[in-house]
Amino acid sequence: MDERFAEVGRGITLCHETFGDPSAPPVLLIMGLGMQMIGWDDRFCAALADRGFQVTRFDNRDAGRSTHLDGAPVPRLRQLVRRRIPDAPYRLADMALDTAGLLSSLGLQDAHVVGASMGGMIAQTLAARHPQRVRSLTSIMSSTGALLTGQPALRSYPVVLGRAPRDREAYVEHALRMWARIGSPGFDRDEDELRAMVGRGYDRAFDPRCTARQLGAIIASGDRRRELRAITAPTLVIHGEADRLVAPSGGRATARAIPGARLLTIPGMGHDLPSGAWPQILRAIEDHARAADAGAPARRAAA
Repeated sequence: MDERFAEVGRGITLCHETFGDPSAPPVLLIMGLGMQMIGWDDRFCAALADRGFQVTRFDNRDAGRSTHLDGAPVPRLRQLVRRRIPDAPYRLADMALDTAGLLSSLGLQDAHVVGASMGGMIAQTLAARHPQRVRSLTSIMSSTGALLTGQPALRSYPVVLGRAPRDREAYVEHALRMWARIGSPGFDRDEDELRAMVGRGYDRAFDPRCTARQLGAIIASGDRRRELRAITAPTLVIHGEADRLVAPSGGRATARAIPGARLLTIPGMGHDLPSGAWPQILRAIEDHARAADAGAPARRAAA
C-alpha cells in the first residue's frame, strides 16, 4: 500500500491511498462505521480506477492510521441504546469537514463522492453543507438518521453494540460471525479473503473505542432529512434488498429526502460489498459520475 498522510485541520490527520491516473476525474470513497479504508477492497478500487477515474480511499478519524481521539469520551452502552449522547466528541458534520480538508490537501476542488453506510451519511452531509466539493453523490446502504426508517433488525443489535475481543484470533472470529449475520445472503462469501481482510485491519490499527465514538457521532447528528433536501449534487442511492443492519427503508428514505435522487436496489445484497455485486455497483457509479460530468455545464449555467 502507498499510504500517505494529510493534515486536514483541527488537529486531524487522515491516512489515504490513491489509485489510477492523477489526471482522471476524481472519486473519493468514504468507508463506514468502525471500518478502515481497506473495507474498500484493493481490487474494487483498482477496477474503478481502470474505468477511468482517480480513486482515493481513506481512514476516517478514529479508524485505521488516521488520528484517534484517545482522550475523548466514549459513549456508554446505555447512552447508545437510549440514543442520547450529550458529550459526543464529534458529529457527522465534523467528519464531513475532515473529508473537505482531505480534498484540499489532495489539490482537488471537488470529486465524485461515494460513501458506504456511515460513509454514506458523511457523504450526504458533505454534499449538503459543502456543495461545491461534490460533483456527484453515491450513497450506499445508508440512511437519513430518522428513527422510523433504516433501523437494524432486532437480531442485529448485538452486532452493533457488542464488545469486540482484544485478542487477535478471537477478534477475527468475532468479525467473521458479524459478517455472517449482516452480510449478503444472495452472494457467495470467500471466508479466507474475509479473514485476511479482518486480520489486516487488526494489524494496521486496533481500537475497540472507535466504533462507539463513531456511532455516537451518528446518533448525536440526529434526523438529517431537512438538511438532505438542500443537496443539489446528482445523487444515486444504492441499497441491498437483504440488508439486516440498515434496513432497505433507509435507502428509500434517503432517495425521497434528496431532490432528484435515483434509487438502485440489489437483490440478495446485505450490509457489505460482496464481490459478486461489484460489476453492478461499479457500472452504476461510473454511469452516474459520467452523467454528472456531462450535465455539469448546464447545472452551472442554471445556478
